[in-house]
Amino acid sequence: MAGHFEVVPGGGAAVALDEVEVSILRSLAVQLLELIGPGEEPEADADPLAALFAEGPSKPPADPALRRLFPDAYGDDTEELRAAAADFRRYTENDLRARKREDALVVVRALDGLDTEPEESVLLKLTPDESRAWLGTLNDLRLTIATRLEITEDEEGERLYRLPDSDPRKPMVMAYLWLGALQESLIETLMS
Repeated sequence: MAGHFEVVPGGGAAVALDEVEVSILRSLAVQLLELIGPGEEPEADADPLAALFAEGPSKPPADPALRRLFPDAYGDDTEELRAAAADFRRYTENDLRARKREDALVVVRALDGLDTEPEESVLLKLTPDESRAWLGTLNDLRLTIATRLEITEDEEGERLYRLPDSDPRKPMVMAYLWLGALQESLIETLMS
């Protein structure tokens, strides 16, 4: 399942995906949306300036995966830094959640727009903006899976490749590694 992104004339990227890859990516993106949670729908006559100053949460999320997606801006060594982190979170987390939701929705919509046939691959073409959203979502998916699997940078190497097939974490490790390859391929494509 090692899809490889390629440059699309005029910008953007394209990758061939089979039905299983489309299904896995879509499922993971939907799970990410569920983890991030629903956003608040702005009222039709809502003041857009007021929305900029809407306060969000001041405490880090309890879920370790959400804490990884929405980390503290500052360390928590002192009361002053904890207070600064709480203020920063209060005014930025809602926007960050909204952007992560929008990015994941771009992924789901792009995959839903594909006409997949069993045992055939389809070409997914992304605009430059869609590519950026995909890059963000691939990163968020990897962070979430790494947190759930308790993967640290030091452990990423050989240990993951040597898991026995009987290990119940194996499917998620394979997804983690595959998403990493997709992410790396997309980065290389966008930089060329």
